[in-house]
Amino acid sequence: MNLFGIVAYATENGAQQPPSGPAAIISSFLPLVLMIAVFYFLLIRPQRKRDKEKRAMLDALKVGDKVVTIGGICGKVSKIKDNYVFIETGNIGTEDQKSVIKMERSSINTVEQKVKN
Repeated sequence: MNLFGIVAYATENGAQQPPSGPAAIISSFLPLVLMIAVFYFLLIRPQRKRDKEKRAMLDALKVGDKVVTIGGICGKVSKIKDNYVFIETGNIGTEDQKSVIKMERSSINTVEQKVKN
């Protein structure tokens, strides 16, 4: 016996019929609406908040800040030019072991603290 036979048998024996009309449409779309709301509050909204915080951090980046890049390179910002950041790595106190790396601003992962000169 298939599902339709069970429904037909149940309706013949006085069981309630499923809702029809606007109530049926609302009850069928309610789970979909609830899933979208859960995805929004658990996934989309927190990601937007993190993106906004990272954008604010990158906008506040200035020369002398100690940074860590996405690749794990640690250093001090020596110059900022448009969309690029120049990072000094190596022993910052000695001139002969210092190197400068040019990276995109978006490759900065965290800003740890401002280094005092």
